[in-house]
Amino acid sequence: MLKKKAIQLLTELTQAHGCSGCEYPVRNIIRSELKSNLATDKSGSIIHTLKGKYSTPVIMIEAHMDEVGFMVQQITDEGFIKFIPMGGWSPNTLLAQRVRILGNDRHETLGVIAAKPPHFLKKEDQNRAISIQEMYIDVGAKNFDEVNASYGINIGDTIVPESSITPLRNPDLLMSKAFDNRVGVSLAIHAAQSIKKTNHPNLISVVGCVQEEVGTRGVKTALELVNPDAAIVLEGPPADDIIGAEDEGHQGVLGNGPQIRLVDSSAILNRPFSNFVMKVAEEHNIPYQVAVRRSGGTDAKIIQWHRLGIPTIVLGVPARYIHTHNSIININDYINAMKLLVEVTKQLNESVVKQFTDFTVNGAVQ
Repeated sequence: MLKKKAIQLLTELTQAHGCSGCEYPVRNIIRSELKSNLATDKSGSIIHTLKGKYSTPVIMIEAHMDEVGFMVQQITDEGFIKFIPMGGWSPNTLLAQRVRILGNDRHETLGVIAAKPPHFLKKEDQNRAISIQEMYIDVGAKNFDEVNASYGINIGDTIVPESSITPLRNPDLLMSKAFDNRVGVSLAIHAAQSIKKTNHPNLISVVGCVQEEVGTRGVKTALELVNPDAAIVLEGPPADDIIGAEDEGHQGVLGNGPQIRLVDSSAILNRPFSNFVMKVAEEHNIPYQVAVRRSGGTDAKIIQWHRLGIPTIVLGVPARYIHTHNSIININDYINAMKLLVEVTKQLNESVVKQFTDFTVNGAVQ
């Protein structure tokens, strides 16, 4: 039942069109699933409140709703579309890939990022890397008017990869676009539905934030509404069990459990809180992985510095090839992350949370 619900949620969420700044399709799914006790801030982030035994501590379970995508920058006279990236992309992953453009009439148009065939390439261009600025999207239109008037596409419309969710030969492995971070959003929804049935000792705010991929922007305003005492950031971090990532060490292996991140280039996460989560995992025989990363960042960067400081952790389901058209997760990592998240929230009472920020020894500041 848990696996079936997970796949249903992941399918709906990954296929939603939710580029940074245009997250409403994802927000609508959250509304549909969680139904009540919902609020939004003025940036578009959505908050679902779960009342527990006490009104404190306030625990924030956060996941960003946006995926990396593009925006229409220009429509040429010939009917081709120039675009800019929204979030981090490598040009090497883009040529000849299908995309979907969300028009202002909320209809989507399929297109392809054009690749000049080898027959037309000059010798000096055959091995040259193509920049995103040189690329364009072909939607099969004859001219500007057809793109604009007939297809309803305008400058500023958002674009996302076209990639359906598909099980691989090993059915535990799922391939799709946008596991960063629809896997986190799915976990947040799924956990909220499970936690609601428990006698948790706190007040939980489940938050879907906008615009993480373009600079962790949306979480800043959501924090003003939630003002948490502790925060759990749910993510789809890059798996490193691939060719070319050996120097980083294998800290995000598919099938080895959810990843608990201690450090990345944007945040040093709260160590007592991280240790507490590891202890809970071990008590319940839930596998997990610990990660120390040289690069990358999450909404934890902003959350941990809110007001006087918020003890924050990052819990993720490793995904191969994030920020491309096709990333891969192991559904068992998702299920174990879900179990761990629920068990952790059941134990986050006021005395436990206070320990995460206790910097005194016998009453004296350490």
